[in-house]
Amino acid sequence: MTDTLSQAIENLMESYARSGGINHRSGNNLPSRETIHHLVADLETLAFPGYKREDGIDDRNAAFVIGELANRCARTLIEESARSLDYDYRIRGEKGCPAACHLEAREITEDFFMSLPDIRSILMQDVQAAWEGDPAAKSIEEVILSYPGLEAITVHRFAHQLWRQGVPLIPRMMSEHVHSRTGIDIHPGASIGPGFFIDHGTGVVIGETTVIGQRVKIYQGVTLGALSVSKNEGNAKRHPTIEDSVTIYAGATILGGCTTIGAGSIIGGNVWITSSLPPGSRAYVPQGGYILKDSDPGGSCC
Repeated sequence: MTDTLSQAIENLMESYARSGGINHRSGNNLPSRETIHHLVADLETLAFPGYKREDGIDDRNAAFVIGELANRCARTLIEESARSLDYDYRIRGEKGCPAACHLEAREITEDFFMSLPDIRSILMQDVQAAWEGDPAAKSIEEVILSYPGLEAITVHRFAHQLWRQGVPLIPRMMSEHVHSRTGIDIHPGASIGPGFFIDHGTGVVIGETTVIGQRVKIYQGVTLGALSVSKNEGNAKRHPTIEDSVTIYAGATILGGCTTIGAGSIIGGNVWITSSLPPGSRAYVPQGGYILKDSDPGGSCC
C-alpha cells in the first residue's frame, strides 16, 4: 500500500505540473474560500446585528461587540484583498510588490467600511419591500431571519461594493457562496436599486451587466441573462435593463444588453423576451403559447 500511495502521489504531482490546477506555490496563495465564507457571515451580522448569529448584543455593549466584529472583518478583508491583488498582478504578467498590495488592500478596506452605513440604508429598504410585497410575511423580523431573497441581496450589496472598488476574485467568491445557500445567482457586477424583492427565489439568475431600478419585484426562476456572445465581447453590456417598479413573475426569461423593460411594466410567468418594452407594458403567454405585448397600462395582465 505504501508503494502504491507513493506512486499515486508522484503521478498527482506530475499532473499538477502538466495540467495546472494547483494553488500558487510561489508568492501569496489565492484568497481562502473558508475565510471568505466566514467574512460573509461577519458582514451579514454587521448588516443585521443579533439576527444572523447569537452575539449577545444589548444597549450596554453594542458599540464594543460591533467594534470587535468590524475590526475582525477589516483584518480579514485586508489580508484576503492583498492576496487577490497579488494574483491580479500575476495574471497580467507583472510583478507585484507585497507592501504595495497590502497598502492598496488597506485603502480598499477603509473605503469599503465607509460605505457600510449607506449599504445598510439600502438593505432596510429591501427589507421593507419584502415585508410590504409578501402577504405571507408576518413581521420585519421574519423577513430578516428567514427570507432567502433578502440573504442573497444582502451579500450581493457587499460583493457589489467590492466589485466597484476593483477587488479581484473576492466578490465572485462571495456571490457564489450565497448562491449555494439560497439557489439565487446574482453576479456581483449587477447594479440593483433599493427596494428590491425576490419572492421565493429559487432558480433566479441575474447576469453581470444587468441594471435594475428601484422597487423591482421578481419571482422564482426568473433569468435576466445574455444572448450568446463571443468571449471578446465580455466587457460589453450583455444583460437587460429593468426600470423602476417592474414586476417579473416566475419563470420569465429576459435576455440581451439592448433589452429594456420600461418602468411600471408587468411581465408574466414563462415569458421569453429579447426586445425592449415601453413603460407600463403587460407581457404574458396566453393559451396557445404566443407572447402578447400591450403597452396600455389598463390592458390584459397575466
